[in-house]
Amino acid sequence: MDDTTVIIRDFYDAAVEGEWNRIAGRPEFLLTCRMLGRYIMPGDRVLDIGGGPGRYSLCLAGKGCDVTLFDLSPENVRFAKERAAEQGLSINAVAGDAREADKLVAGQFDHVLLMGPMYHLLEEADRVTAINSALKLLKPNGIIYVSFINMFAGIIYYMKCQPDLRSYPDDMPYFEAFFNDNGYAGPAFTQAYFAKQSEILPFMAQFPLEKLHFFGQEGITPPCESNIMSQPPEIVELWLNLCERVWEREYLLSWSEHLMYVGRKIR
Repeated sequence: MDDTTVIIRDFYDAAVEGEWNRIAGRPEFLLTCRMLGRYIMPGDRVLDIGGGPGRYSLCLAGKGCDVTLFDLSPENVRFAKERAAEQGLSINAVAGDAREADKLVAGQFDHVLLMGPMYHLLEEADRVTAINSALKLLKPNGIIYVSFINMFAGIIYYMKCQPDLRSYPDDMPYFEAFFNDNGYAGPAFTQAYFAKQSEILPFMAQFPLEKLHFFGQEGITPPCESNIMSQPPEIVELWLNLCERVWEREYLLSWSEHLMYVGRKIR
């Protein structure tokens, strides 16, 4: 295991509870579940590569899917197994590197979630390897869901949480990449890859996939998320419905912190 992978594994081993709570009840999770629900049906076999502590895995298992969680962090895998047992759910859970998933997981799946590995594989060759590994485990005509951190997500974060840019000189490489209209790979919350929006679809075009969707997982909520989510449930629902109607509009994708490609395997 290379040094970068160890850094990422150790980060998530130490952040299990925080990662479990991070997306609970937030637009990222709620809207992504809406997309997954369009295609994933009870009884389907689902492989959740990079599934962290199991938020999506347990949700899908609770709907009657046959779920295998695969994650780099052994602590995430342990936590997911414990939460599944507490909820009376059955999931398989395996620790390992996404680039080697096809060597560590057996069988074929109707759906493969790849929501995590693209955040941390800094080299394009490794991202290609991870997707090819996932595709080997996906049935013909099966569907893959691949998430990327949007390059603009860092700017959204600073605007919301750390507006005094003078205080963060170590983050200048990210800002220089942003100013130069590039993606960024390097130190962030841990070692991370922020994808330039315009490069994602060309990157995914090299794989034997039919594009079904390319959308913003948070819709347009991130800049005002706390205000929106503090509203009464019926108002929150109206905003989520609005997001779902416009979440694939290209000119609005930069509002989202995470972008998902959904594709059907064609061979």
